[in-house]
Amino acid sequence: MKRFAEEILAKIDAEIRLRDCDVDFAMDNALYMVRFIAPMYEQLREMIVSYSFPSAEDEICFFKELKPEILSKYIYFSKVYHIELKCPDGSNDCIREYLSTELDKLTYFFRNNIELYQYIRSQSTHLDHFYFTRKPIGTSTMPSFESFQYDADPLFSTGYDYKLAKILSNKHLKVYLENRMVKLNNTEYKAVRSSKFNSMCFTGKKNALIELGYALVSSGDINHGNIEIKEFMEYLSSVFNIDLGDYYDAYIAMKERKDQTAYLKLLAEKLSKRMREDDNKR
Repeated sequence: MKRFAEEILAKIDAEIRLRDCDVDFAMDNALYMVRFIAPMYEQLREMIVSYSFPSAEDEICFFKELKPEILSKYIYFSKVYHIELKCPDGSNDCIREYLSTELDKLTYFFRNNIELYQYIRSQSTHLDHFYFTRKPIGTSTMPSFESFQYDADPLFSTGYDYKLAKILSNKHLKVYLENRMVKLNNTEYKAVRSSKFNSMCFTGKKNALIELGYALVSSGDINHGNIEIKEFMEYLSSVFNIDLGDYYDAYIAMKERKDQTAYLKLLAEKLSKRMREDDNKR
């Protein structure tokens, strides 16, 4: 039985890596993983309800280590799918509030299950028989727990294995929600930044910007020198909202004039003048 459960875990982990679900993924990937895990989990349930563990230790190993790992992945992807499905289409502030509420739910669950969390984290074993072995149906020692369709069979659950699976799932879900929040903030920042810089224009002569562009590329200080002049001219055109036209003809004319680097010299003079004026203000 242990080998069979480990094979299921290996298949799930392989599929997660294949779809890059451990890095970033969309809502459809989350739904795909839910549907991928569900039949294997049901197959595991069918085997366990008719299986007799050789010892209490084997039963504890299954309900404390193997099943929670598999179930936690199902819970995680299911939760991510429903979070994204229900995410509002409103403003960033509205989405941020929604994500914060989901994070608060994780905190609430953690506080309500702090004893089990501390027990697992401290690697304790003295309550394993209570937490991770099944009890006869109808006994008062059977704990109440938050059930769902794949974990409602008392022959397939101790109650606490489900809580442990949620603890494991919530650790990953917390990371997911926090990363989601960071991406939201970054998107908002980029939008503001883009709006700010789109208003910047080069108001000097085109030939002056072309001279500056050629100088920067020639210096080797852009991308460690790994950039073509065409690529950089297109970049300058985009940044400064200006059409540089036939920059190569301008470069040829620059080479033929008496003062080839007139604009660069003017920049050096302007900077020196600014520095002198700053010193005079002190």
